[in-house]
Amino acid sequence: MSAIDRLLDGVAIPRVARVRQTFERPRLEDPVAELAAQLRDKGTLAGVKRGQQIAITAGSRGITALPAMLRVLVKAVREAGGEPFLVPAMGSHGGATAEGQRNMLAGMGITEETVGAPIRATMETAEVGRTASGSPVYLDRCAYEADGIIVVNRIKPHVSFRGPYESGLAKMIVIGLGKQKGADVCHNLGAGMMAENIRAMAAVTLAKANIIAGVAIVENAYHETSSLAVLAGSEIMAGEPALLKEAWRLCPRLYFDSLDVLVIDEIGKDISGTGFDTNVVGRYHTPNISGGPRISRVAVLDLTTRTKGNANGLGLADYTTRRVFDKLDFENTYPNSLTTTAPASVKIPMVLKNDRQAIQAAVKTCNIADKAAVRLVRIKNTVALDEIEVSANLLGEVAANRYMEAAGEPYGLPFDANGNLL
Repeated sequence: MSAIDRLLDGVAIPRVARVRQTFERPRLEDPVAELAAQLRDKGTLAGVKRGQQIAITAGSRGITALPAMLRVLVKAVREAGGEPFLVPAMGSHGGATAEGQRNMLAGMGITEETVGAPIRATMETAEVGRTASGSPVYLDRCAYEADGIIVVNRIKPHVSFRGPYESGLAKMIVIGLGKQKGADVCHNLGAGMMAENIRAMAAVTLAKANIIAGVAIVENAYHETSSLAVLAGSEIMAGEPALLKEAWRLCPRLYFDSLDVLVIDEIGKDISGTGFDTNVVGRYHTPNISGGPRISRVAVLDLTTRTKGNANGLGLADYTTRRVFDKLDFENTYPNSLTTTAPASVKIPMVLKNDRQAIQAAVKTCNIADKAAVRLVRIKNTVALDEIEVSANLLGEVAANRYMEAAGEPYGLPFDANGNLL
């Protein structure tokens, strides 16, 4: 038995119970049909001329029904007489390589076959102009050479800064379409300048490039499309802030103000830019935002398949597993941090040999006298919060909260012979 084994072997993990959390749940029954209807009713593509090349963005987030929505856009552009193609719009993700970004799209079910249009992946950019402060503004070379651009993205709160434009269309225009070079310029002065940089740089691109439209998607806490808006290019800057307010209202959350231990089964770039939604966990990699629950120790047990070894966000945890460490791909992880100038998110926490020890380490070090009173919550990830597991001593708070309901009796967490959760 190793020294680590001896220190952790006797640490008890509290019994847990399944709990359902409920959130406001507006949703579109058929978001794909809604997109087709808005494109038709607004005459969004009326200005497209026969044979024109139209670039459609595809980002790195796991947006519900995104492949189907992209197919609708491809079809609509063709019906208008244009020649559609997709461009990966994800800044420095995918290891900041064209092939890496193409692979990220494939991992989300977005391929030339599934959307019915070619994908033109490049990290080359063109400078389209400069802001009033002199910052250059870049645009994906393939999109720059197209006759028109359609920007598609989910609107949601950002994980490292606050402003009227956070994660959404304006950010996609500046950072997603700006590729690594544009993302680097926008992040250069840190998260404190991001809100102003995105506003100023998006305004330049909108003035210089033919952005025909933006498709703004808002999701509810159940990862369902709650609303969808097709905005003309000239409407994006005026229309996005109201959609961000809606997204804030619908955000998932944990209904506990403080916890001793949070166990996160998986993190990944398909879930959030920082692997998990920092607003949910209350752990941030920049000093520019705060809030959320107070959590003493966080353990991350695995990476999603879609993240392709990108472990951005792992540095905000206290403990992780050998499984995560073995999957960690530095070439996919570090370019994002080098671009965003936020090294905290890619640091490596203490690595334990299995899930059991990662959880035991979090319990042992949470600095409370009575370890039987540990307040522990386990979640799958930060976009799947409708069902969670909580330590038995939290069931009184669950019963007192109208948005939570116990779904069974307490039980011990089940581990396999290797010490990993079943």
